[in-house]
Amino acid sequence: MSEHDDLNKNSLEQASGSNDNKKKNDGYERYCFICRRPESVAGKMIDLPTNICVCADCMQKSFDAMNNSGFDYTQFMNMPGGLMMGFGDLENQMPKQQKVKKKKPEEKREPILNIRDIPAPHKIKAKLDEYVVGQEHAKKAISVAVYNHYKRVATDTMDEIEIEKSNMLMIGPTGSGKTYLVKTLAKLLDVPLAITDATSLTEAGYIGDDIESVVSKLLAAADNDVDKAEQGIIFIDEIDKIAKKKNTSQRDVSGESVQQGMLKLLEGSEVEVPVGANSKNAMVPLTTVNTKNILFICGGAFPDLEKIIKERLTKNSSIGFGADLKDKYDQDKTILEKVTTDDLRNFGMIPEFLGRLPIVFTLQGLNEEMLVKILKEPKNAILKQYQKLLALDEVKLDFDEDSLHAIARKAMKKDTGARALRAIIEEFMLDIMYEIPKDDSIGQVTITQAYIEGTGGPIIRLRGQEVPLLESQA
Repeated sequence: MSEHDDLNKNSLEQASGSNDNKKKNDGYERYCFICRRPESVAGKMIDLPTNICVCADCMQKSFDAMNNSGFDYTQFMNMPGGLMMGFGDLENQMPKQQKVKKKKPEEKREPILNIRDIPAPHKIKAKLDEYVVGQEHAKKAISVAVYNHYKRVATDTMDEIEIEKSNMLMIGPTGSGKTYLVKTLAKLLDVPLAITDATSLTEAGYIGDDIESVVSKLLAAADNDVDKAEQGIIFIDEIDKIAKKKNTSQRDVSGESVQQGMLKLLEGSEVEVPVGANSKNAMVPLTTVNTKNILFICGGAFPDLEKIIKERLTKNSSIGFGADLKDKYDQDKTILEKVTTDDLRNFGMIPEFLGRLPIVFTLQGLNEEMLVKILKEPKNAILKQYQKLLALDEVKLDFDEDSLHAIARKAMKKDTGARALRAIIEEFMLDIMYEIPKDDSIGQVTITQAYIEGTGGPIIRLRGQEVPLLESQA
């Protein structure tokens, strides 16, 4: 055995044994300082004196390279700190959001969800009713899909019949409550949720977020706990923006290629994802996540999809007594409910992608009555938020019924759904929120239709008398 081989063996034994008593038990996996692989992938780590660790493969490669180069490194071994002198405490320089939590031992693993504790579909929908107004069909569809999905996760397909995933596709105009529905659902189920935007996704190797970044966001939402993340929900918004581009000669790096790259995620496979970053690079650790039990919900407004549906429905309308009129569906408010897979294919979604989203449902556009209910009925309704704000100043805030309809009519004109409500109320509440802290004698404010329409002002009650105030500011 040569002098270099003796030195290699002694240094390896010294490095591996020097910090045996200093191994961290903080619940996070250790990672190789060179290849960035976690301990569960690379195997047992070798601790070095500077509080970093290296996998056996990288350590051996380093020694082989130094031996083959003929470099005399014996002078460094006699220095305090050995080969890694001067590097400092490099392990603690890694951000916590890039550390992966250790997996629990296989023999002690218990399912996070108990099949007896999964709420039934009608109970899930009843909870959604407290927060989301209308959209009865959408709430029923999502409740059944989530119930079936988590039954599948909890039982872990204990027999030979394998249950497929219940991935969903939500179609609805902007402001109809797609994102809010998913947020409410995740809060009720107490599972990690990642909300991402499909517009930033690109094919691997191009500027933008890699497709695996959607799983990285779920891992971050689960505090880098892989077991918890593997039973979470991923909501991909603006999914219509990755439709296949038409009549273009350029490479479609953010359209059809993204759909193709997402196929393995939707169906369920083990993917290597970067921890604490949106793209893979040499300085970011990677971990393996199995997407088999992750529920994917995709949502989009799909503009101009109505035209595709109308063309299909009126394709046979030519001439004759039995022919349909060309404008038969122009005023149909429920036209989106007639959507089919062929319509989505014509829009630009590839068949393989649609095949992995078996549950398709639509959300209705909001009318005036629904907007009025959204203002006052949900648990965290906009009006209740302002009433609570003014209650902190010991002032009671009221809205008469006519004022609510006036706000809803203004929101309908903006054509941005429920998002327009807050913008309108912010505009009219600005002066009131500014004036009330000036006068401690104000006890009650009533918003009137005249104030909303700009023809009058709110009614202010001054601790016993009712006088119109702020009319000049209306």
